Amino acid sequence: MAAAQGSPLVGTDRVLAVLTELAGHADGVSLDEMARAVASPKPTVHRALASLSRFGFATRNGHGRYVLGDEFLRLAFAHHEVRPDHVRVAPVLAELARRYGETAHYAVLDGDTVVYRAKVDPPAGAFRLTYTVGGRNPVHSTAVGKLLLSYALPDDRAAEAWVAARTLAKLTEHTHTTGGEIAAELSRIRDQGYAVDDQENEPGIVCLALPVFLTSPTRPSGAISISAPASRTPLAELVAQAPAVRAALGVPAGDWRHFPAAGR
Repeated sequence: MAAAQGSPLVGTDRVLAVLTELAGHADGVSLDEMARAVASPKPTVHRALASLSRFGFATRNGHGRYVLGDEFLRLAFAHHEVRPDHVRVAPVLAELARRYGETAHYAVLDGDTVVYRAKVDPPAGAFRLTYTVGGRNPVHSTAVGKLLLSYALPDDRAAEAWVAARTLAKLTEHTHTTGGEIAAELSRIRDQGYAVDDQENEPGIVCLALPVFLTSPTRPSGAISISAPASRTPLAELVAQAPAVRAALGVPAGDWRHFPAAGR
């Protein structure tokens, strides 16, 4: 939040900050709580909420607390439903979730994070992950993120320069954060054609990711992943399924190099 970083929110920025904050309060938020969250006076926050309410982007629930309005949700879901990548990968995600009984995701690269565009949970009763459509995770600690980063950073020098320009959070004891570690990991991904997350983003969770080529035969539009509790599906079992997942994506077994990695 800009105000939290020392830059006061003004005008449109304040309205957008209030809208963003609303999204984090499914049970609603009071005017006082919102004013504290965006570090702005209550009268100006009230005006921002009034503006959002006029367009249906905010409303009050039965307890008088502010929540996202139905019109905002309608626009968001309508936009999401017509995304071509979301529509095209949905059947594959559903098949992978059904076949392996684990959560399948589709994510795209956005700066130093990945954004989840689509998600299919396994059948009822199975363990479900908390990642949500529209949610973000760091690029360096996720299988989908590292897979996409291996295309964006074509060699070791680029990888090491990328790491040197930022501070990477060590989310678990397994998270790679140094230039040498990241460069070696991305090189491995380019060679094998898939990426893994071995409890690097969240303790106890492993993941296998492969590229999806919807708009170009050489640069992925995103990546599909299968995530699972390590206690139920060890990483080695997920990796063993890489050829079958490639086939589900329409790539013949053993022919993933038809889509060469960056720098090849």
